[in-house]
Formats: sequence, C-alpha cells, structure tokens
Amino acid sequence: MKIAITCNGPGETAGWLRPLLRELYALEPAAGVHVCYVPDDFATGAEPEFVRALFPQAHVYDAKTYLKAILGRPIAGLPERVDVTLYLGGDLMHAARLHRKAGGKFATYRFTRRRYARFTERAFAVDAKNAAVLIADGLDPRRITVSGNLAIDGAFAEASAEAEPGAPADGLLFMPGSRPYEVAQMIPFFFTAALAIRREDPAMPIAFGISPFTTIAAVRSAVEAGGDPRMFSQRGRMIETPDGPALASLDGAQRFPVLRHALAAAARARLTVTIPGTKVIELAAIGAPVLSCTPINAAEIIAINGPLTYLDRIPFAGRRLKQIAVTAVSRRFRFHTQPNIDADREIVRELHGTLTPGRVAREALELWGDKPLLAKTAQALRELYADHAGAAGRMARALLEMQA
Repeated sequence: MKIAITCNGPGETAGWLRPLLRELYALEPAAGVHVCYVPDDFATGAEPEFVRALFPQAHVYDAKTYLKAILGRPIAGLPERVDVTLYLGGDLMHAARLHRKAGGKFATYRFTRRRYARFTERAFAVDAKNAAVLIADGLDPRRITVSGNLAIDGAFAEASAEAEPGAPADGLLFMPGSRPYEVAQMIPFFFTAALAIRREDPAMPIAFGISPFTTIAAVRSAVEAGGDPRMFSQRGRMIETPDGPALASLDGAQRFPVLRHALAAAARARLTVTIPGTKVIELAAIGAPVLSCTPINAAEIIAINGPLTYLDRIPFAGRRLKQIAVTAVSRRFRFHTQPNIDADREIVRELHGTLTPGRVAREALELWGDKPLLAKTAQALRELYADHAGAAGRMARALLEMQA
C-alpha cells in the first residue's frame, strides 16, 4: 500500500498521526507511508523530525519540500501515484491538491468541504455529531465511517509510560502549549502562577510538562524574557538539576521540574493546568482533571483559524483589528475545550478573557483542594471518550480496505 498523508501542527502530529501510523504499520509493516507537512501558522517546524524519529520507515517531507512537489518539481522518494491520499491536518486545499497530483482514493478525517465531497471516497468522523456535519457539507452517508477520536489512543499510550523524576505526584502539572507564541507567553505566565501557589502552599508538588516539539533553548528564552507585559508575568531562569532541567525563581528559592512525558505526569498529578487544544482531549481520556486557561491579554499575537490571523500584519490599524477579531471569536463560543463542547456542559473548568497569574493560582488551589469534585470530574471525563478507544485501529483497517 502507498498512502500520502497531509499533516500540520503538533496536536495533529502527536494526537492523530502518531497513533494511526502505529496501527497502520502493525497491520501492514511494508506500507509505503508518505507524510507531507503543509504550510501552517500553527506548526512549530519540529514535527517532521519528530515523525522521522518515531517511524524511520516512513517518508516525511517538510512544508518547503511539499510545496516544491505541488509546483511540479520531482522530489526524491515521493511516488507519482499512491493508492490513498488522507487529510490529517492543515488546510484541506493541500490534501485535495496532493490527491490531484498523486491520484488514488481521497479520504479525510473530521472535516470536508462541499467542493471536495464529490470525489471523497471515505470520510472518517469522530462521532455521530461529526458525521451529521459531514453529511450537511455534501458527503454521501454511505461514505462516512465513524471511527472515533484518534487522540484517545495516543493518550492511553503516552500516559502509560514511566513517569520521569520530578513528576508531581498528587500535585499540579502545568502544560503551556507548543506553538511559538504559547511557549513565549504561557511559560512565564504559568511560571508566575506556580510561584504564587508556592507562596500559599510551600510543599505543593509542581512541575511543567513541555511538548516534545519545544526545545529547552526556547523554554529558557521564554522564562528569561518574562513574556509580554500585559501577561503580568515574572522573569525566571533555567537550571540543571541531577534529575534534569527545571524552571527556577531568580533567587533560586523555587524550582519546578521540566518534564517531557507530560501525559505520564498528568496521570499521576491531581490537577493539570493548561490551554485549549488536543491535549485537553487526551487529558480527558485518561481521566485527568483540568483547569483550562484562554488569556487574551495580548490578543494580537494569538493565532486563530482562517485569514483573520494575519490582521496584525496590516500597517497601522492591523493590531487593533486583530485584537477585536480575537476577542469576538473568544466570546462567540460558550466553551473553548472540546470535552465541554462534546458534553454540552462544563466538565473541564475554563477561564476566559483577560487573566492574571494570581487568578489562575487561586482557581488552581481551589480546585486542587476539592477532592470530591476532582474525583467526580475524572470519572465524567473517562466516560466521555470511553467508546473512542481503538479509533486508530479502525481507521487503519478501513484505509487498507480502501486500497483493496
């Protein structure tokens, strides 16, 4: 089997692509997999190397190489024809272009557009609600497979790993995100919240779960810079300890381990503080209670879906226009996290708007201290996605059947 897959950012890579490739290679070790990364403002740039390290048998092309292929230049290793082209992140336009170039059957995950419906052979939906949206967008119901959410399988695999030294057993884990602006702003923001928590509870176990797509150099730069003044963050520094890197206060009195296996640490923590994204779904799958924060203090630096994300590049009025757009998007939605959207009620505690580290610290301490509520929340989160387990295997089998 030869399959071409388009992908983009860290969430799609770790949450969707990784579990699917594990199952696909388990079923068909000789599968010819070609992963094409497409241009995307949500990407970190580290995704292709991450996939190459995990799956050395796969052919992985970065965004620049993909663009050359689309423009007609021959690319070493990329076949002229494939059996299936699968959309697994980025703009659907790229997957459709790759399909036109490489042929085969066209498949999508979660999304479609009416213009592509007529030549979509298979659309994978996460649930019945998603399937209904695909049908409304023009898909023939007979071409829709409800596979479940791929991120669930990825979460179980990652959470089962051995926890690193410094994992905050029964404590707090901060997960600041992996996109460049998230690293630059949320690391110092959460670092300042962690300092506030330690002032209230000096014995509180606290650690930071850093994405595999984020370099230690980027973490150091973020905490030393202290973020945008509108985030009300304090500066800190990076230090090396016998157990690995840690964030530290300038006087060295407070230290917070920096961990790479974040979900393994979250499975052992009492509460995880993070931002909306794929990680919240993964945390929900393993029953890890979450406090999700969406600060729009510096709204113009936030990346949002669609062309509005480029408003800040317009001279003079651009920054203000972007601030207005981001604020409108934030207020438009009742919930910002997918578990709450799926459940149509607040299971994950959410904070929106202009936030301060002190407010996040107070909310985190209040939640951490309410063990009955956290136990109830953990059970509700586990039940929410229990039926999605095995989604990667279902999709992999369906893709092999498409080839046949």
